[in-house]
Amino acid sequence: MKWWRPGITGKLFMAILATCISVLILMHIAVRISFERGFIGYIKSGNEQRLALLSDTLSEQYAQHGNWQFLRHNNRYMFQLLRAFDREPQTSTAMPPHGWRTQFWVADQHFNKLVGPPSSIPRDGTRKAITVAGATVGWVIASPVERLTRSTDIHFDKQQRRSSWIIVILAILLAAGATFPLARGLLRPVKRLVEGTHRLAAGDFSTRVTPVGRDELGRLAQDFNQLASTLEKNQRMRRAFMADISHELRTPLAVLRGELEAIQDGVRRFTPESVTSLQMEVATLTKLVDDLHQLSLSDEGALAYQKKTLDIVALLEVAAGAFKARFHARGLALRLTLPQHISLFGDADRLMQLFNNLLENSLRYTDAGGELHISGEARGHRLYLRFADTAPGVSDEQLTQLFERFYRAEGSRSRASGGSGLGLAICQNIVQAHGGTLQATHSPAGGVSINVTLPLETELQRML
Repeated sequence: MKWWRPGITGKLFMAILATCISVLILMHIAVRISFERGFIGYIKSGNEQRLALLSDTLSEQYAQHGNWQFLRHNNRYMFQLLRAFDREPQTSTAMPPHGWRTQFWVADQHFNKLVGPPSSIPRDGTRKAITVAGATVGWVIASPVERLTRSTDIHFDKQQRRSSWIIVILAILLAAGATFPLARGLLRPVKRLVEGTHRLAAGDFSTRVTPVGRDELGRLAQDFNQLASTLEKNQRMRRAFMADISHELRTPLAVLRGELEAIQDGVRRFTPESVTSLQMEVATLTKLVDDLHQLSLSDEGALAYQKKTLDIVALLEVAAGAFKARFHARGLALRLTLPQHISLFGDADRLMQLFNNLLENSLRYTDAGGELHISGEARGHRLYLRFADTAPGVSDEQLTQLFERFYRAEGSRSRASGGSGLGLAICQNIVQAHGGTLQATHSPAGGVSINVTLPLETELQRML
């Protein structure tokens, strides 16, 4: 037989119920102590008043008689004497008169009992001296108030104890009845999150939970939905990414296979021209694999970034100078409008890779006779660079997709120019690694404008 293991609802229920029971028991004990002390104090105060009254009365009687012979073993006389200030008669001489809650004795000055119950005089009883002419002639002694003697007092005390425990038990039952639905209500959102997590772990990324309230559980439900949405988006991107990779690899491999089979079957002769064609397809595959490798490294943040203070303008001029001949060969102009000097904290190699990719992108997709205008300015604590080329341009919808992997706009910006569709994705990762942003907008010249925003060097970075 397995031991019962309560769930979180049962644990919370038992924790709250145990707390309620502890509080109720402590309250019961405190109330009992307070009641008993107050009750005993009330009895003690009444007894002390009656002892003082009885002492004064017996003092007068002793002064009249001159000794205690009139009172010795004379319980009837004692009760007759007490009726003078206690009006309710008693039916039994074994019980004290009305108003007394304890037994009492009258003794002479040597503590010899004159009247009182058969039991011996208690040593810890309350005592009141009987004095005549300044001399102590006797004592009035009452038993300790803790020793209740009247049946009504004992019954009252027992009834109070019984009533207190009944109230405690009823309160515990009420707390149990209120705690269980409370525990279930508090943990209902947690159960929904647990069920949603199980479905999410099983691969159902469309799972969502309904946030209830604005407390911590409500915010946790919102975070859960955001996580599920991110996982769902990543799953779609992964599937699209794998489909795109297979598509990109299929074309050059199909060309290679076709040309090799044609050479093997004798349909095409093995000439330097056929070798050059094969090498071009191999170069395309090599470029695609290299881009995939660079993209995977940038996604993981594994690219080695060795940042230091550098002149971003000089770096950009070096990159543009390396492309001037190629731009001229295609009938394109390359124009720069940059400040003289801007310091930036970054990695020179990665920023050079960023500029090379942007320059290569414009070189591939700009019509002959156009130009690429690179401009920049520093405003506040940021550097704003713009790579704006001429026609052809793209639509608004295509602008939002330029940084997606393997995406190419249709028309003249097609794969015929040999791009892998990964360059801008790599650029975006490099810019983000430098704390900047990368955006695409329409160029005033009719093409596409790639806007790079990078933070300038801070005083802390300069000290480092």
